Amino acid sequence: MKNLIAELLVKLAEKEEESKEFVAQIEALEIVVTALLRRMEQSEQQALITSIEAAMHDARPKGVVTTHDTQLLQQYLEKLLTHPRS
Repeated sequence: MKNLIAELLVKLAEKEEESKEFVAQIEALEIVVTALLRRMEQSEQQALITSIEAAMHDARPKGVVTTHDTQLLQQYLEKLLTHPRS
């Protein structure tokens, strides 16, 4: 039983490390996107946002992704594109 608990703790630690790596990747991408948006003219920003929204609409798999997940992604994209990090 102790070995099973030890194995589970090791797996949990590995998953936590993977999660930290994903968070770091997301943070880095957010910083890059924010920096790029700040260097763009307002018209270029709007064109980019429109293009991304169209691509999201075209790429949306029907029935594969839950409505909640789709809405969550759309909300985060909107936040990132219209209100970049300060």
